[in-house]
Amino acid sequence: MASNGAPTKRGKYQRHTNKEKKAALEEAAKIGINPAARKHGIPASTLGHWLKLSKAAAPALKVDGPPPAVAQTQPAKVLNPSSETLAGPMLPPEANQRRVAKVYTPSQRAEILEYTGACGVKAASKKFAVSRFTIYDWKHKVERAAAGKGVSPTCGPAPQEIEAQRDREILNEWHLHPGLGPSQIRNQLRRKSIKVSVHTTRRVMEDAGYRPPKVRRQEHNERFNAVRPNHLWHLDYLHRDINRASTHTLIILDDCSRYSVGHGVDDAERADLVIDTFEEAVRRHGKPEMVLHDKGSAFWAWRGISRFTTLLTELGIDQIAADFKEWNGKLEVFNANLSKELFDVYHFYDLAEMRRRLAAHLHWYNHQRTSHALGGLLAPADRYYGRAEEVLARIEAGTGGREGFETLDLRDRCLELFKVISKNGRPEVWLMGQKIFELP
Repeated sequence: MASNGAPTKRGKYQRHTNKEKKAALEEAAKIGINPAARKHGIPASTLGHWLKLSKAAAPALKVDGPPPAVAQTQPAKVLNPSSETLAGPMLPPEANQRRVAKVYTPSQRAEILEYTGACGVKAASKKFAVSRFTIYDWKHKVERAAAGKGVSPTCGPAPQEIEAQRDREILNEWHLHPGLGPSQIRNQLRRKSIKVSVHTTRRVMEDAGYRPPKVRRQEHNERFNAVRPNHLWHLDYLHRDINRASTHTLIILDDCSRYSVGHGVDDAERADLVIDTFEEAVRRHGKPEMVLHDKGSAFWAWRGISRFTTLLTELGIDQIAADFKEWNGKLEVFNANLSKELFDVYHFYDLAEMRRRLAAHLHWYNHQRTSHALGGLLAPADRYYGRAEEVLARIEAGTGGREGFETLDLRDRCLELFKVISKNGRPEVWLMGQKIFELP
């Protein structure tokens, strides 16, 4: 760390304890600012600024100790000056407090403007402790509102009412989906054209009893994303116990859009469920180009060829067996969120109720739940069905509404099943993810 206060390699500046600052100020009073700055390795401008602030806060400040008035303002708990570091000079707490602007309600502004019209701007500024520039600005806005060119500052709800409405919106969304965290609640409200920060959302939720879960995150830099829907599907099982009954939920996830194209529930990891669920997903959404899964017994055979591999070979779909769990990380994150938002929140009486709630949750996830991987505003269906630009335009214009985007009908949407591409100068024709023609 440089001794002259210059930035170090870490980008931080030198910090001084109260003891070091007091010694530097004493030397400055005795031998001058420049010699004291060179002696203690402190910039002369910094030392002069400290001395100026100390004299402004306490004109009778002596170098041998603070005056009684300043000493009384210090907190009762004495900290070790050799271990405590401060960014600013030694000043009373009152001198370091930041001035906060006062917020006036519409009724208070109307009262001030009414008094201004009767007694003048100067008298109103003196009586209500409001700057004249603020009063002139209010008057100008009132005149523009009268001409139909803006909103009057004397009308509208009070700030307390706006904050109460904001808190109700946050808590209603959280109570509706108790498994979501503050950032996810913020994204859900942004999708409804309600702007709120993550910090405010977390504060309101914690005041209502929210406690963040303990999650261990591992950093990873290697990422890949499919370039179009149905380019790559992920398959994996999620194991949960429902009233002492073991259940295995199969999830099929589209890599590009994070859209759940299929799911199934069984009491074990069986190839029959994988084949039936996969064929149903292909009938509903078309054939993918590739599939990615782990080396579970339902997907992969260590000796010979599995039934699922045989099906993929017949359909002409490439199969990728993940050697590491990070390869299937998108579906691992999906399963973790599914456990947090569904299985850890609701208590299921039997397997039938679990199936109904799972189907409803996945429909909500596909069409209404925002995804951080999609930018925080889009739901998986927005990208999967190609309506992302339309949804973002509505959100930007503030016309998303509190009912969501259910008015955007998906029945008339179609996927890109037929395409012509050029690879190394050779045209290729693809149909439903399978190459049917290539120029020799």
